[in-house]
Amino acid sequence: MSGFVSFVGSGPGDPELLTLKAADRLKRADAVLFDDLSAGPILALARPGADLVGVGKRAGRPSPRQDHVSRLLVDYARAGGRVVRLKSGDGGLFGRLEEELVAVRAASIAYEIVPGIPSPFAAAAACGIPLTRRLTARRVQFVTGHDVDGRLPPDIDLAALADPKACTVVFMGQRTFPALAAALMERGLAGDTPALLAEAVGTPEQALHRLTVAALAERLAGAVSSRPALIVYGPLAELGVGFD
Repeated sequence: MSGFVSFVGSGPGDPELLTLKAADRLKRADAVLFDDLSAGPILALARPGADLVGVGKRAGRPSPRQDHVSRLLVDYARAGGRVVRLKSGDGGLFGRLEEELVAVRAASIAYEIVPGIPSPFAAAAACGIPLTRRLTARRVQFVTGHDVDGRLPPDIDLAALADPKACTVVFMGQRTFPALAAALMERGLAGDTPALLAEAVGTPEQALHRLTVAALAERLAGAVSSRPALIVYGPLAELGVGFD
């Protein structure tokens, strides 16, 4: 008899930002397949005796293949247990949720999706800023800076990303941001547009940096931190607290 899979968003890593439903599913799970960014204190909420299996993917590091992760998820569920697939942030936002949904549906396994606090909202809160503002920041856009080959996606909409009245959040973009910034400035985005680099949000290693688009591009061209990070640029990034 097949078990049940809960796709659980863990938020940015702070256990206090878990939803009540997420904490409940962890406490009742027979197996937890977790991302790297969901490890640490969040796993302490898992039921004693549950199998804890790391299946995280990190840029530039050896990672399990997606088909292996999906197969492992199906195998655990087919054994009849309650399985939690613990994803950082919200799994529906650059979290490869779709591939795993396809796998469990094909195996006729029941599932649910438990949303988590997306990392851009946690990063904005940590920086002390909103993501929208009347008249000057009417649009928020999320984009990945990392294609399957590790490069800047070739079909990225540069015209939209150069909109000075949009608040833009770049996922997985540290290594490609210098190239992205150069392309955006060629399309008219001012180099002194405020920018934020939010590293390891929601963890004890959290670090927040306030720069400009040009200065951030120059910084990342020289060295890239191994910590997970989000980049935010636009009219709201001049606000904020807690920066080094």
